[in-house]
Amino acid sequence: MYLFKKVADLRHHLDARKREGKRIGFVPTMGALHQGHASLVRKSATETTCTVCSIFVNPTQFNEANDLAKYPRTPESDIALLIESGCSVLFMPDVAEVYPNGKQSPLHLEFGALDKLMEGAHRPGHFAGMAQVVKRLLDIVQPDQLFMGQKDFQQFAIVQEMLSQLGLSAKLHMCETVREPDGLAMSSRNTLLTPSQRALAPLIFQALSEAKAQMHSHPPATLKAAALHSLSVTGMEPEYFEIVDGDTLEPILAFEDHGLVVACTAVRLGAVRLIDNVVMKTN
Repeated sequence: MYLFKKVADLRHHLDARKREGKRIGFVPTMGALHQGHASLVRKSATETTCTVCSIFVNPTQFNEANDLAKYPRTPESDIALLIESGCSVLFMPDVAEVYPNGKQSPLHLEFGALDKLMEGAHRPGHFAGMAQVVKRLLDIVQPDQLFMGQKDFQQFAIVQEMLSQLGLSAKLHMCETVREPDGLAMSSRNTLLTPSQRALAPLIFQALSEAKAQMHSHPPATLKAAALHSLSVTGMEPEYFEIVDGDTLEPILAFEDHGLVVACTAVRLGAVRLIDNVVMKTN
């Protein structure tokens, strides 16, 4: 695996790979990698002939300075996991390399409700920063295919819309969420949980799974209320539980009126905030 920290060096390498006929797959990350990230790398390695992974903790998508400061950074173990997973190229730039001369030009895209509901309502500015850095990284890597995890479903929907609006050619893949044996979605933030918080965390997936299991006998509003109740235990605080149209992310009133339906939630356990979702219905 090659490691680059400078855009010019990375581009020189990837241009040579493209001249050889290689198809470039790209997995953007913020590091603190786990088996969920590894699954994205492995998927890219099966679909393309040169997999690039970036590790960049992007300051523009943190609306809380403390959250940025405490975000876990584990470069040594990250590198080992990427080598094991079949990554071809690792890009680890600093902020000045991604945003030269401090330039952080906004995209000025209109996402409708996609970036205003759920995460957008609770994390102002997050998606603007996310879209900004993904666009910048796509400009640098110029991949043929882009791989992102289902756990960040709203992020996936926004990136998909961004690609469409900008006419970018990279094909976007959504890869299934990888879970711990007890159902907790793998996340870099899981390492910040105390033992007691970690014991509560599986309730998140349990609430999502219960909503999906009952969708044929109860309307979305009833399932939402039941989920919020089950997540409102001592030590946990649900920020939202929404059952939404998978294309618009708007809350739904009836399952039969929609094709793709996703249940999404965010829960706080102390200072740690976890998100998760399940696809309840497909087209």
